[in-house]
Amino acid sequence: MKKFLEKAIAALLLGALIVSCSTKGKISSADANAWKTADSIRKLIVAPTFKKVDYKITDYGASLDSTVKSTEAIRKAIEACHTNGGGRVIVPKGTFLSGPIHLKSNVNLHLEDGAKILFSRDVNDYKPLVFSRWEGMECMNYSPLIYAYEQENIAITGNGILDGNANNEYWWPWKAKKEYGWKEGIPNQLAAVKILTQQVKDLVPARERIHGDGSYLRPPFIQPYLSKNVLIADVKIINAPFWNINPVLCENVTVRNVKVVTHGPNNDGCDPESCKNVLITGCYFDTGDDCIAIKSGRNEDGRNIARPAENHIIENCEMKDGHGGVVIGSEISGGARNIFAQNLIMDSPNLDRILRLKTSSLRGGIIENVYMRNVEVGTYKEAAILCDMFYEKPGDFLPTIRNISVENLNIKQGGKFGVLINAYKESPVENLRISNSTINGVKIPVQSNYTKGMVFDNVIINGEKVDLEKLDKSVKGEFEKF
Repeated sequence: MKKFLEKAIAALLLGALIVSCSTKGKISSADANAWKTADSIRKLIVAPTFKKVDYKITDYGASLDSTVKSTEAIRKAIEACHTNGGGRVIVPKGTFLSGPIHLKSNVNLHLEDGAKILFSRDVNDYKPLVFSRWEGMECMNYSPLIYAYEQENIAITGNGILDGNANNEYWWPWKAKKEYGWKEGIPNQLAAVKILTQQVKDLVPARERIHGDGSYLRPPFIQPYLSKNVLIADVKIINAPFWNINPVLCENVTVRNVKVVTHGPNNDGCDPESCKNVLITGCYFDTGDDCIAIKSGRNEDGRNIARPAENHIIENCEMKDGHGGVVIGSEISGGARNIFAQNLIMDSPNLDRILRLKTSSLRGGIIENVYMRNVEVGTYKEAAILCDMFYEKPGDFLPTIRNISVENLNIKQGGKFGVLINAYKESPVENLRISNSTINGVKIPVQSNYTKGMVFDNVIINGEKVDLEKLDKSVKGEFEKF
């Protein structure tokens, strides 16, 4: 049944794209076919279920004294649950200090109302090093705060709080930015990032890229890796050292009703990376970086592993602060396809963009079949729709951006740009379609250089209907740095 649905999805998308590319103006019918594809994808995404057996961490020695680490007690409870066929590991009301938590198959880590896990600030607790990705590059690094490797049927649920315990004194200064507490003489990540990037370029085997002590690469908060059937639901996540929710090379992932409130460096809300069949629904993001950023690996790692981000549905979410609401990139060398976002609310003067596609010729990769509809925006800062092929320095791998549709986007008070496109002449943005949308209060309605098959259908910007014939003559493709 699953293979049948996947073949049906491919056929439906192909049909939708043929219609949309060949019939100018009939955007809604083409998009309707695409959204039928989203419904087919939804059937492939099924949250895991668990045995009705509970393992309370206090029964294994967890302490309600928040100065005493309960790492070992939580580990024992998870092991017992896993060994006995699965169930829920219960974190009761109270604050529990812990080092990293490693989930195992058939285990649901469940935080009851009033429960909090406060994570240790001692880097020694995050050893031994584990196999991880850091900004799209594979390496051995400090353990993520919650980690799983090659597991199935895992979950983090409940109305409790996960507190990464990071601030301008711990974890964040490693970014080497003064606004996050860094001062001259404080160690930082800059040298290690260069080393790791070179190791990737030189094709050093991933397990020989040893980081951890002396590298200062902050660990992700939640990183299931090469896992299947993942559920993260209802929890609130605060004070992350780095990216918050970062499933890597996973299949069948549900992120539901999660609240992410954290304003540190690189505090992306949810970054599914090289994942297939992902549902992000009912979530709230107020972040120091992108709210949702879909990724597929950086440079050689992304191209050689060649696992695109595909079949993602984002819906019924609210975005406040962030570099972007729905973002694809920049670690996108493996490509992205079949991305659907609908029924979203965004509103903050500190939200830079609504839909952001960011890549470069250093990354390469194909971003295609991206559909967004029914988005209500109060305000934002920079651009409503941004396609940028110059996010990072150039290389030898021209990126491709094609088949992007935005419908029913309504913005009360825009920022600097309505639509901003910066592409290569050799690789224009293809088939960008915007329909039935209103953007008010922007300084520059459209700035674009290289596009092919761009369509605006009933698009009102600053009270005037956009006329592409006039636009083609007036937009010169002059770009300032942004």
